[in-house]
Amino acid sequence: MALRWARSAYADLQRIHAFLAPVDPAVATRSVRRVIARVRRIPRQPRLGERLPGFGDAEVRRVLVGAYEVRYEIAGVDIYVLRIFHAREDR
Repeated sequence: MALRWARSAYADLQRIHAFLAPVDPAVATRSVRRVIARVRRIPRQPRLGERLPGFGDAEVRRVLVGAYEVRYEIAGVDIYVLRIFHAREDR
């Protein structure tokens, strides 16, 4: 399965880093790297993440990476990383 990133997911990573960096740049970098490392493992077991209701026929799932939720969609042979949120974010 091919892993593809939506622009919104890249923007989420940048937002997370920008939020953490003023307090601790090393933590900001580690947090983003940890999320990316977990996302790269999704193609090996794409259905391991919990399936989310409310997306119709789309197979949207989520995995947790520490305090972050990664939402992704399985569409044929592709996996689309859609969004990345902190658990405390108001979304």
